[in-house]
Amino acid sequence: MKKHTSHNSGTDTEWKHDEEMNSENSFTQEESLPGAEQTESTPEAKLEIELTEARDKYLRLYSEFENYKKRVSRDRVEWTKTAGSDILLSFLPVIDDMERALKAMKDADDAKAVKTGLELIYNKLKAVAESKGLKPMESIGKTFDPELHDAITNVPASSEKMKGKVMDEVEKGYYLNDKVIRHAKVIVGS
Repeated sequence: MKKHTSHNSGTDTEWKHDEEMNSENSFTQEESLPGAEQTESTPEAKLEIELTEARDKYLRLYSEFENYKKRVSRDRVEWTKTAGSDILLSFLPVIDDMERALKAMKDADDAKAVKTGLELIYNKLKAVAESKGLKPMESIGKTFDPELHDAITNVPASSEKMKGKVMDEVEKGYYLNDKVIRHAKVIVGS
């Protein structure tokens, strides 16, 4: 019997072609050898058949695994491309409101109405962000923590108990599902 050797790149078509070639070769060899039935009963022939079957099984399994890896890789790329679409879709109504507010501000004479409209849009934006897991960090008056805060500068503390504490916040920090995604930029009392 001819030993099955293949430089398989992992595609099913190549595997089927190799399998057909192997079965054709084994058929013609068995047919052409006189006393082929007698050689199959020897232990060496049985081991050769088992080895061929094991190789075939291995190649099939290897091909299936390669196809699986390619499919998972394609899926991962697709998931990465569309991962933020849910969040962006939830922000679209806020963007629409902001565009309407900008149009209305061009013709508005009443500053109080414009301010009220902007406050409503801000509250809507904040609610959408919080529904997606975004939470602002409360820093003022808390002890300075380098895991949460970036110190911009130190200023003299107004009292002894404010030393080492956050006096003011230049830029607010945020958590996303209890993980810090932006450190607060703060002024620390010394």
